Amino acid sequence: MVNRFVLNGISYHGKGAIREIPGIVKSKGFQKAFIASDPDLVKFNVTKKITDLLDEGGMDYYVYTDIKPNPTIENVKAGVTAYKESGADYMITVGGGSSMDTGKAIGIIINNPEFEDVRSLEGVAPTKNPTVFTIAVPTTAGTAAEATINYVITDVEKKRKFVCVDTNDIPNIAIVDPDMMSTMPKGLTAATGMDALTHAIEGYTTKAAWALADCLNLEAIRLIAKSLRGAVKNDPECREGMALGQYVTGMAFSNVGLGIAHSMAHTLGAVYDTPHGVACAMMLPIVMEYNAECSKDKYKNIAEAMGVDTAGMNEAAYRKAAVDAVRKLSDDVGIPSKLEALREEDLDFLAESAYADACRPGNPKDTCVEDLKELFRKLM
Repeated sequence: MVNRFVLNGISYHGKGAIREIPGIVKSKGFQKAFIASDPDLVKFNVTKKITDLLDEGGMDYYVYTDIKPNPTIENVKAGVTAYKESGADYMITVGGGSSMDTGKAIGIIINNPEFEDVRSLEGVAPTKNPTVFTIAVPTTAGTAAEATINYVITDVEKKRKFVCVDTNDIPNIAIVDPDMMSTMPKGLTAATGMDALTHAIEGYTTKAAWALADCLNLEAIRLIAKSLRGAVKNDPECREGMALGQYVTGMAFSNVGLGIAHSMAHTLGAVYDTPHGVACAMMLPIVMEYNAECSKDKYKNIAEAMGVDTAGMNEAAYRKAAVDAVRKLSDDVGIPSKLEALREEDLDFLAESAYADACRPGNPKDTCVEDLKELFRKLM
């Protein structure tokens, strides 16, 4: 069996890494940046950390902010028009998954205009050309969109999110600077951190998992378990640990896929606008219990990476310990375990949408719509 692994061409890590951007731009000969960043980051001067560097270097840019927490087809179409009108010749995405996913879709369509309807990008789209040259600067430690070949767009009309998987969309350069994440509020730090943990655990147990990805995902679980509580308290060392942990799993899960915790989280986000990290955190322990019988000895490794001493535990005990450790971490960082908006009459639609989601086939346990309904019901 042949396993493919796709990574950024270059990534920079550590405090102050954003200072590399002007030199990168000059070395490439670019003239004007299209900066995709959400309005709150602009409002609170986070994006300004990047534009100040460009200003100091006498570099031109245009800032695009028509971005929502769950980016829509309309956001992408407006962004494509804005990019064309801006005169930009490269892109800088600044933000979490929303900014980066919007930027990925814009960049792909600019160089592959036959996909301008956006919907046709769903799944594995046959794009021919790489996205416009992109420098990705994450401001959250969770989505790892700066390191992946995936992005997610919301179809408001159909009340669903769709996943796009495309090796042509990966950013050319990732700038993972924990200082860019230091202004994240506690709730967002917790939610994005649990999203990263979901990536790592699902990537570690997915059907496509293999040795190289397993090494990365298991280390990511360890880093996140060690760092997330402190990052929520804005401890600088833990912020750095989370910045690295979410990137490490990003490299891995991008290449091996995810499972139904993400399928179900995508659906909750589309229907109730539930923040993605919160939805993942609520679904992860429920799905882990469901998948436990297909885990072989991986739950033992997960439990130990989460800090559990498994000495003397049998299979049932260490499986439960792994799930309990995830629940405890989620609870400690303030994530709710129930979704008040969830209604019985929505379950059919939710389960059918989750079953149709691109992440579902990677789940280690084969599932069905009825099983997914029961798993959603556990949030009520």
